[in-house]
Amino acid sequence: MRLFTVLALGSLAISSALSAQEATSDDNRVWKTSAELGAITTSGNTVGTSITGKIDARQELESWSNQYIASAFFKEDEKLDAEGNTITERSAERYLISAKGAYKLDKEHDNLFIIGSHTSDKFGAFEKYNTVAVGYGTRLYNAETQNLDVEIGPGYFSGTRATGESESGFIVRGAAAYEWQISESAAFSQTLSVEYGTDNTRTIAETALTAKINGAMQMKAAFLVQNDSDVVDKENTDTQTSLTLVYSF
Repeated sequence: MRLFTVLALGSLAISSALSAQEATSDDNRVWKTSAELGAITTSGNTVGTSITGKIDARQELESWSNQYIASAFFKEDEKLDAEGNTITERSAERYLISAKGAYKLDKEHDNLFIIGSHTSDKFGAFEKYNTVAVGYGTRLYNAETQNLDVEIGPGYFSGTRATGESESGFIVRGAAAYEWQISESAAFSQTLSVEYGTDNTRTIAETALTAKINGAMQMKAAFLVQNDSDVVDKENTDTQTSLTLVYSF
């Protein structure tokens, strides 16, 4: 499956290069990038540290819309062993990289897309999870301060469960993204993706509220839910609540 992911990421790089050739001036190349970081440290009865970070880079070209995401989350707790010594134990460690290229069709907001992603989750139901999908996307609702984008298409996944068992197969992937600009300084967003397979269905949803601190800095409160329908000796649902600083450039 790594080959499929590499091919997908390679296709996106080629599409970006081809699109760059179409552009005739810097005005046709627009990058919007955000980097966010958050950390929580606890002491007292519970001692530990958790860190989450994410980079989201979006590129708008004449014929392509490209998006590249990298995120990480880990958590460490201090505990006492049987002899009373303080030890540090990692209780969460998750990394995600994804790349998406969307070719713009004649109708505004309509596109044909290809997306590839890789997730490494040391303590999750799947230690490795890779997907590649293609499909069609459009905007179902478009207003001055709100919009709703959806996409659907077939794909392929492979994964390694926490038990060491490997799985792969075809999936149907559907996704939606809702954005609401509440005011000049506040915005709400809701994303949802569902990857339906014969053995497992993975659902990921994030609810977020951002508040602008200054021109480039924002505060973001988010709640992330990930659910796998078929797991062994693990919880079906993982959740993550975060408060991060976001720098946009």
